[in-house]
Amino acid sequence: MSTIVSSSRKAVVLVSGGMDSAVVMAMAREQGFAVHALSVAYGQRHHAELAAAARISKACGATHKVVTVDLRSIGGSALTDDIEVPDHGGDGIPVTYVPARNTIMLSIALGWAEVIGACDIFCGVNAVDYSGYPDCRPAFIEQFQSLAQVATRAGVEGSPMRVHAPLMAMGKADIARAGMALGVDFSQTVSCYRADDMGRACGHCDACRLRAQGFADAGIADPTHYR
Repeated sequence: MSTIVSSSRKAVVLVSGGMDSAVVMAMAREQGFAVHALSVAYGQRHHAELAAAARISKACGATHKVVTVDLRSIGGSALTDDIEVPDHGGDGIPVTYVPARNTIMLSIALGWAEVIGACDIFCGVNAVDYSGYPDCRPAFIEQFQSLAQVATRAGVEGSPMRVHAPLMAMGKADIARAGMALGVDFSQTVSCYRADDMGRACGHCDACRLRAQGFADAGIADPTHYR
């Protein structure tokens, strides 16, 4: 059995390798948390984001763990299945939505948090400049935090688990400005749904367009590596 280490200043931060999670990790560090970065290799087609997650975690001075979950085996998303990634998401929930991805990732983060004695979990979900995913909305985060209180030993024994989504109401421009103020090197991040093995972005998918517009609106030179 793993030894549970107690510390009220540890936090597990979900790190995808994109700009949002890089900013969230910097925010957690700024608040004084010892950051334990967690990335999930879920069968995503764009593997370069995991390399980016390792880079930005190292730059932040964070412990970095990668957990593998094979969501490609169930498919259902353009990010895990042989479905073309469109340039525009269209109406409704787009094909880039990965079924239950954030639920699974937060559950893994919750488990690791219990093991290391952390009561705080940070994630970069956003309900303003996003692609319409149901697991990026405030109601989802609120319900998951409620679940965490009854689904964990820490929760039922009186150590509430807190789920932080500090970017929830921020636009991409605000996120870009916040990251610059915190010293985030956005050139090391990868957001593109169709990034190549070198992490170069396509410049056309939803993720690329939202990212580029965010830098433009913030008046910040776009540091993205395009192919």
